Amino acid sequence: MMNNKLSVRARFLSLLCAIGLAVSLLFPLWRIDLTAPQYPEGLVLKIYPHKIGGDVDVVNGLNHYIGMRTLHTKDFFEFTILPYLIGAFAVFGLLTFLINRRWFFYTWVVLFVAFGVIAMFDFYRWEYNYGHNLDPNAAIVVPGMAYQPPLIGFKQLLNFGAYSFPDVGGYIFLLSGLALVVLLFLEWRSSNKKNIPVNTVLALMFMLFLQSCNTGPQPIAYGKDACHFCKMIISDKKFGAEVVTQKGKAYKFDDTHCLLSFLSKKELPASEIAAVYLADYAQPEKLLPAEKALLLQGDAVRGPMGGNIAAFENEATMKQVQTSLKASSITWSEVLP
Repeated sequence: MMNNKLSVRARFLSLLCAIGLAVSLLFPLWRIDLTAPQYPEGLVLKIYPHKIGGDVDVVNGLNHYIGMRTLHTKDFFEFTILPYLIGAFAVFGLLTFLINRRWFFYTWVVLFVAFGVIAMFDFYRWEYNYGHNLDPNAAIVVPGMAYQPPLIGFKQLLNFGAYSFPDVGGYIFLLSGLALVVLLFLEWRSSNKKNIPVNTVLALMFMLFLQSCNTGPQPIAYGKDACHFCKMIISDKKFGAEVVTQKGKAYKFDDTHCLLSFLSKKELPASEIAAVYLADYAQPEKLLPAEKALLLQGDAVRGPMGGNIAAFENEATMKQVQTSLKASSITWSEVLP
């Protein structure tokens, strides 16, 4: 069975994936976007198969002050071999189309997936070293602070927000890999006559994809994270709050005063907001969806920046605090600007 021919579908989609891999060499594979108040238009690093592009000089200038190494293409041997590796897999795909044998196709897919896993691990290792190996004599030293960018998604680094996502070439690369894994399963299924519903497998893969765009709450590092609105360090665990966007970026706040001020300025369109979370007054490690939380408002409820709203998950606990603070029960819709 391993020496059987591929299905027509698998053969021609393999050719399409091979062409896609070759095309991905022309575009950036990954990008890291940096946003900060002093850079309203943002900064971007673009990682091509053969070089680092984008605002490299500006980022290097900023790195100098906080002790991070400057970025230069010549310092990364990966840029020397990566174009050849991707090109080799594209040629492998073309040979799969020409040879038209399952064993050759299976070998290609397994090697390609292994290459993708190793490449992401190498990228993580580079980011870790880049963010942790700091110059102790730098102009700005924050004890215990590391500046490792996220592998994928969003992370707050001092007053900079860092987004890390695939770019055009990366999406082509990932879609090609996903298509090949699905094809491998379909070819294996047809050769083994297993009655496994294809729709179930595709649904599971889609669920895994959605998990990469996480819009759940992100932990607030009290004493380290800065409030997005007032720029003060967030310190009081009972009043923390955050807004999470559809892309998974989290804007963190001291209390509801800063949160509501941010929302009223409409800096972020409502269509881009996935969820708003408030710290549980009684269990501050928990962040509760604002629209589901039980809220109290009163003059005796004193957040660090003047916010007078506390959130609760448990009704009995809320009533105890309500009595002691002489606060009123309200809903999230009543306090929205």
